[in-house]
Amino acid sequence: MNKIKIFVIGDIHGAHKALIQCFKQAQFDYNHDRLICLGDVCDGWPEINKSFDELLKISNLIYIIGNHDAWALDWAETGEKPYIWLSQGGRATIDCYQEGMPDKHVQILKNALNYYVEDNILFVHGGIYTDLPLEEQDQNVFIWDRSLVDQALYFNSQESHRSLSQFSEIYVGHTPTLNYDSEKPIKACEVWMMDTGAGWYGKLSMMNIDTKELFQSDPVPDLYPDHRGRW
Repeated sequence: MNKIKIFVIGDIHGAHKALIQCFKQAQFDYNHDRLICLGDVCDGWPEINKSFDELLKISNLIYIIGNHDAWALDWAETGEKPYIWLSQGGRATIDCYQEGMPDKHVQILKNALNYYVEDNILFVHGGIYTDLPLEEQDQNVFIWDRSLVDQALYFNSQESHRSLSQFSEIYVGHTPTLNYDSEKPIKACEVWMMDTGAGWYGKLSMMNIDTKELFQSDPVPDLYPDHRGRW
């Protein structure tokens, strides 16, 4: 049997068409390959439900919760709709689930991991505090923190190749590389930034973590010309 291919994918934000493009380019095997999803399937483009249904077809899926997922899960369970969530793409989630979020989608969010570690590689949506053990940090750090990315980018700008953590690699979403004039993932120190702005005007990115082969969608606004995503 061929070796299992392991892929990581950045923030999808309801862009099902972009997700399918990445899978086709990568020739992703739903039954054999593994996908590590860095979270934030919710909010933005109009096909959040289709995106979750697609992910649920994958036999070997690792799902890590993102901040938008946490907002959406809170809405699904309580009905609360804070303005900050609505203004950051939450209206698309509400519009997508006018009859309420189905239990299978609620469960993928309730069962999502705060982080995942394999072979000394860490996968997390936002970031971590490098001076604390993971078990001493809470979900707000994992889904919101950008200090890890800030440190990595700083040392990268100083041409310093120091390590920030005990991990050989760390894959994060949450912080769009568009903010740093890149439409591709950025590697700084041991940190890989995988959110290439699919929720905005960028592309969705998926990478084979062993070969570092990159698969990207078209710019997402081209796939949904009648919608605005998180703009």
